Amino acid sequence: MRAKDFRQRAWAALSGKWGTAVLASLVYVLLAGAINAIPGIGSVASLVLTGPLYLGLVITMSKILNDEPAEVANVFDGFKNFLNSFVLYVVNTLFVLLWSLLFIIPGIIKSYSYAMSYYILKDNPNMSGDEARKASIEMMKGHKWELFCLEFSYIGWMLLSILTLGILTLWVNPYMEVAKVAFYENLKNIASLIFLLVLLYFFS
Repeated sequence: MRAKDFRQRAWAALSGKWGTAVLASLVYVLLAGAINAIPGIGSVASLVLTGPLYLGLVITMSKILNDEPAEVANVFDGFKNFLNSFVLYVVNTLFVLLWSLLFIIPGIIKSYSYAMSYYILKDNPNMSGDEARKASIEMMKGHKWELFCLEFSYIGWMLLSILTLGILTLWVNPYMEVAKVAFYENLKNIASLIFLLVLLYFFS
């Protein structure tokens, strides 16, 4: 599938659900910004709370993509798996930072390797944060460029957002997030198909 296919699926899924998607994304952005702005403890609070909040956003956008009942309060569902999502955010941030100390490019590449970790944790809540990170590395082998192309395909929307003083990002952000869920589900289906073919090969 191409970037256009993921965008089209996301656009179709968002029909009639833009209000929920926009408000959920706005709540996430405002909370993340407010947490960072807390005097003295902003960095620590961000380290503790960003992981569960982003997991909640992923859960919300997944519900929207799959036509499941979704509401803004689902943004807080990540706190039901607080420990694993917190650890995931810490290990992802730490490893990206360490790779970035070499040069910027290795850090960017690693961020794409870890990009599916929250989606994996959503589907496998009993996984540890580090296990989700490692599973994402395996899933993203050979697919990092595809995700980059998907994100880059929103460049036109981003430029338009600048012209609207950022207002359009209220719609662009959830649009991109739902498309990334579609991207993840496509990779998951590919992995399941490969596993099935391997089983057929060994047991045929």
